[in-house]
Amino acid sequence: MTERVRLAVVGAGPAGLAGALAAAARGVDVTLIDAAGQAGGQFYRQPAPALNARRPEALHHQWRTWQRLSDGLARHLAAGRITHLAEHHVWCVQRASDAFRVHALLGPAQEEGVTVRADAVLLATGGYERVLPFPGWSLPGVVTAGGAQAMLKGGLVLPGRRIVVAGTGPLLLPVATGLAAAGAEVAALVESADPAVLLRRAPELAAQPGKLAEGAWYAGQLVRHRVRTLARHTVVEAHGTDRLTAVTVAALDRAGRIRPGSARRIPCDTLAVGHGMLPDTDLAETLGCTLNGTDVDVDAEQRTDVPGVWAAGETTGIGGAALALAEGHIAGRSAAARLHGTVPDPRAWAAADRARTRLRAFFAALDTVYAPPAGWAERIPDDTVVCRCEEVTAGEVRTAGPLGAGDLRTAKLLTRAGMGWCQGRMCAPAVAGLTGCPLTPGRRPFARPVPLGVLANVPDDETAQ
Repeated sequence: MTERVRLAVVGAGPAGLAGALAAAARGVDVTLIDAAGQAGGQFYRQPAPALNARRPEALHHQWRTWQRLSDGLARHLAAGRITHLAEHHVWCVQRASDAFRVHALLGPAQEEGVTVRADAVLLATGGYERVLPFPGWSLPGVVTAGGAQAMLKGGLVLPGRRIVVAGTGPLLLPVATGLAAAGAEVAALVESADPAVLLRRAPELAAQPGKLAEGAWYAGQLVRHRVRTLARHTVVEAHGTDRLTAVTVAALDRAGRIRPGSARRIPCDTLAVGHGMLPDTDLAETLGCTLNGTDVDVDAEQRTDVPGVWAAGETTGIGGAALALAEGHIAGRSAAARLHGTVPDPRAWAAADRARTRLRAFFAALDTVYAPPAGWAERIPDDTVVCRCEEVTAGEVRTAGPLGAGDLRTAKLLTRAGMGWCQGRMCAPAVAGLTGCPLTPGRRPFARPVPLGVLANVPDDETAQ
């Protein structure tokens, strides 16, 4: 009897779920590994079971898509074709002679190690929010836009009562409407993008009428909940002593600079702020996968240039759930065919390929609209803490340039910015902006801190699962 081939899928969001289901349906034993307690990722994040949510669908759109994914996962779990390892935090993927070893930390305490052996790996590790500092950004009450959404979806709690949602990017719309629908007073939606730029990209955006209809629906919800929208505005400062009490916002001119005399103060107890997303490429870099800028580079089958490694979803470029589903489906079908020793027929995923092409073009156009405002780094005062782990200020970071820092690694060595617990995931965009260095991911041996005891007990190939 031929031994069944094994695929390890890292990440149980839209891309990971689509890839796992596609591979399992074609005779591959799939191990789905995810840090969360439930499948779904950030987009399909579910309330904790103990909360007994009566209408979780009220927090989501595309609920039917989630139901199809969830039902498919349940069927494959029952049939033994998929093993779901929840609350497993992958810290490294190693290439062995004839297989891969996926190392993870188990549970909330993350002090017990688990190793999974697989013939191939699909990286669906998603992305994380781009955080840009400003005076007062470390006050209690200032959260990321995605963090506010996670609190609502996963914990059924509001981050505050009177909330300002600010920054730039499509994520701000579902965050603002979700908070308002849940009972929060959303005092303002502060978007730095210029609506005129959006109109100039209308031909490319019109190629996705479903996305435009979705945006129009969100706009209607903002009107319904009386959320004031301040386009071409940005947050200048957050105010408070022990916690946030207000924010100052100001209008931007056509060049993205603050218009003199336009500042206004908005009382609030919460600021949910975000400036887009960045791909999570830590595991891909550890494996030696080539990056295209900040994205993992893949071919038409979602294969990386490392044999046996596929990547899909936000890790290959930020593009939302629909694009992640298409890429994950293609990756799962391709991996299944390659693991069975056959050459995949691209016609088998023609519909997903067409969706992928259209959505990539759509989000490439959006990237030109939703960019951080020009000059944001110049507006950060020297005494503003940029690296919160190591308490490095903007003034200290700025000294790295004259000292010869031409990249983020050198800036880290000169200032310690990025040497803390998060290893620069929070402060790297700000450090790049302040020093003029390119925002390039830093290759790390581990994707997260690992206890020494776990390292000492990493199994060899024979004892891995």
